Amino acid sequence: MLEVMVNGCSGKMGQIVCDLVEQDENLLLKCGFDKNVTGEFAFPVFNRIEDIKEKPDVIIDFSVPVATIQILKYASQNKIPVVIATTGFSQNEENQIKEYGKCIPIFKSANMSYDIMIMKKLVQWLAPLLKNTDIEITETHHNQKIDSPSGTAQMLADCINDSLGNSLHCEYNRHSKREKRDKNEIGINSIRGGNIVGEHVIQFFGEFETFEIKHTSYSRNVFAEGAIKAAKFLVGKTAGFYCMEDLCTICN
Repeated sequence: MLEVMVNGCSGKMGQIVCDLVEQDENLLLKCGFDKNVTGEFAFPVFNRIEDIKEKPDVIIDFSVPVATIQILKYASQNKIPVVIATTGFSQNEENQIKEYGKCIPIFKSANMSYDIMIMKKLVQWLAPLLKNTDIEITETHHNQKIDSPSGTAQMLADCINDSLGNSLHCEYNRHSKREKRDKNEIGINSIRGGNIVGEHVIQFFGEFETFEIKHTSYSRNVFAEGAIKAAKFLVGKTAGFYCMEDLCTICN
């Protein structure tokens, strides 16, 4: 039985992960960690790294970047693999994560959905075929989401750019610009409102037609279930980085 720690256990995603872990007969919810502990828990929850006495087999991280870096330090010291489902990292934080990946296995994805992985593969294939179009990405999330654009939107933009030889650049804000659209840009637009879980739309605008791909998430359980699958996959792996493509290859 795998023993799991959930980092960010008081958050919306953290609570869902905890519930699903407790329902899985092959998993044991060893403990949780959260700076802002609210409510009562049926398992140990800590808000200071130095107080953690338990040593789980794997950590699932749905938190904020500063908390991810903290838990990675603890994980590195104790040789515990980590599934990172947090987004919104700065370049400096990304560099720190890379360093930790040298001594522990890290599974990192901006989106834990299998269908999003398929969407990523589709746009990798499509972008070269539609390279003369204007490419726009619109992401919509609930009004509590902190980072913008979403990590998924940025991942999809980077994937498109890679497939086109990194010849494009991302445009996040046209408000301050007074000029025509650059043909070498990928527009990324963010919408925040209500309680929508997540929606990503990629549009390829041609002169006489538009090609569109859309993915909508109706439940946060999709991401929690993906993170749990990643945790099971990660245990026993050597140090380094793993992603959804690795997991889905095994699943198929």
